[in-house]
Amino acid sequence: MSSDHAQSTEHATGTVPGGGAGTSYSTGGGPLPGGGGETSYSTGPVVASGGAETPFLELLARGASADAYEQPVLLARAEGQPAERIAALESAKLLALRVRSELEGRRRREAELSALFETAHDLAGLRDLDSVLQAIVQRARSLLGTDVAYLSLNDPKRGDTYMRVTEGSVAARFQQLRLGMGEGLGGLVAQTARPYVTDDYFKDDRFRHTASIDSGVRDEGLVAICGVPLMLGHTVIGVLFAADRRARVFEREQIALLGSFAALAAAAIDTANLLTETRSALADLERANEIIGDRSGVIERASDVHDRLAELVLRGGGVHDVAAAVSEVLDGTVEFTETAPTDALETSRAEGHAVRHQDDWIAAVAAGGELLGALVLHGHPGLDPVDQRTLERAAMVTSLLLLARRSAAEAEQRVRGELLDDLLTGRDRDPRLLRERAARLDADLDATHVVLAARLDGQAAGADEEAAARRRLWSAASHLAATRHGLAAARDGGTVLLLPLKPGDSATAVARRTAHHLGSAVHEPVTVGASAPVENLATRPETVAAAYEEGRRCLDALRLFGRRGDGAAAEDFGFVGLLLAGDRDITGFVDRTIGPVVDYDARRGTDLVRTLDAYFASGMSPARTKDDLHVHVNTVAQRLERVGRLLGEDWQSPERVLQIQLALRLHRLTG
Repeated sequence: MSSDHAQSTEHATGTVPGGGAGTSYSTGGGPLPGGGGETSYSTGPVVASGGAETPFLELLARGASADAYEQPVLLARAEGQPAERIAALESAKLLALRVRSELEGRRRREAELSALFETAHDLAGLRDLDSVLQAIVQRARSLLGTDVAYLSLNDPKRGDTYMRVTEGSVAARFQQLRLGMGEGLGGLVAQTARPYVTDDYFKDDRFRHTASIDSGVRDEGLVAICGVPLMLGHTVIGVLFAADRRARVFEREQIALLGSFAALAAAAIDTANLLTETRSALADLERANEIIGDRSGVIERASDVHDRLAELVLRGGGVHDVAAAVSEVLDGTVEFTETAPTDALETSRAEGHAVRHQDDWIAAVAAGGELLGALVLHGHPGLDPVDQRTLERAAMVTSLLLLARRSAAEAEQRVRGELLDDLLTGRDRDPRLLRERAARLDADLDATHVVLAARLDGQAAGADEEAAARRRLWSAASHLAATRHGLAAARDGGTVLLLPLKPGDSATAVARRTAHHLGSAVHEPVTVGASAPVENLATRPETVAAAYEEGRRCLDALRLFGRRGDGAAAEDFGFVGLLLAGDRDITGFVDRTIGPVVDYDARRGTDLVRTLDAYFASGMSPARTKDDLHVHVNTVAQRLERVGRLLGEDWQSPERVLQIQLALRLHRLTG
């Protein structure tokens, strides 16, 4: 440090836009012009906080934006700091930006790995292939931040390709597309077995456009599409897509991540096929036992191992359980190892079969392109094809169980469920964290919201059709929530939405619009019940669950009254709404029913409320009313005419009379 630096004792401060309160860095010199706020930086000759890197370390610690890293250098230049000091700050800034970029990259990779591990965990407990594929497509869409994600599978019998799973799609024709082999972007991916990306689908002439495909893509509004192949060995069985409704460039890392999800989807399909093959093989072996007596021992062992492996997959057993089961069936010693002869291991991985190495058999344990280890059968050089296939199946089961164990450990450390589920169940009660999570979803928990319970009211032909309709409802609700800055979740056989209430809007209007929108999207009647407006959800998350129950009661009331496919809130049911509302809003009911009359009395000093009480008490007879009030009958008539102008001409209809009398009684009881 120069002598000038050592002798400098005065320090000036400058500010950084968006800086945290109270964080100061001494720079030695005059203040930066235009500075304000409470955050300042030290770059001067005498640095109490310790060197050129200090302001950047503090920026890293509080996660500042990239623009904020320019301010210490600009401040030093404005103060006329020495060139070596500015150079040191420039060097520290570049280093800090690299560290920031690396941290962001690691956080992104951690999220990607967590999603992959969670998907692998789904594979380990595979029971419903559609659910696993749906989860894969949902996670791919979420991590890549695309509007739509979908997966198509080849149909060898019909010689074409069909949509198996879609996420974020709102166009029915797009969801039902069937494509001829070699058509569209998917056809190009299937032909080359390589990923392809188009920034503008309709302007891309690398693949064959057809009227049916282009119409479906146009209905969905897609522009940029990325497709990666689903591979089983060297065969393409389908394509996984991620697409946006605007032009965008897919980065290499995003394409690679989509490829990893495609590998897991292929593994899920292969696992489901293998389970089917396992049951089929058991039947074949039973028939072979009757025909070939000398093969009975082999068939029994194969049957045993298939049963055991299927059970292990279903109950999530461990790697050692697999090795023990196969050892017993093959009458040998099977162990799992992470180190095996390289040549034999790579051959097994490439071919997908167990290979012989001296007196041992080696089956690679791999998943999603990652080599996890090997199953080694020791001292068993003579292995017939059935036992060889048994060892290969065991290796595949081992890979799934390993991924399950790895993902389970990660899953225990992550917050489960989506934000709306957490609000409904009250798991997360930290207002700051709730606001941060909502902000990432472009939602504002401090705004006034309405909780809506939506349910399909069409007649499904079967369980599969009903499940498909629910998926369409969930997809439409998710799209609606995303476009309205709200939240949506599947719950209780239907969908629950949390939508913000705009100024001047009402819960009834939101419910009716939502019922119409969702019904149009799924082409079936959708009934929607709404809660009363709720506020301060970040600090009072328990109100969401209560509002949801109120919305469900309104939904049940609509269906009971035969208003299927409609939307309503408790306020639409008159005095019945008092029973439906979660908080029994008596004051609100009185205000809605006779509020104008009460307000008029308060402003003018009149006696209209007492006149109404006497009028109804006398059997709605003006003559008897005037005796009770000791006024002229014309006075009674004038007061009732005023009531009519305040409450509407139909105020004496039977329905209105019942509500008005109840409101008068409640008004008296509440003082």
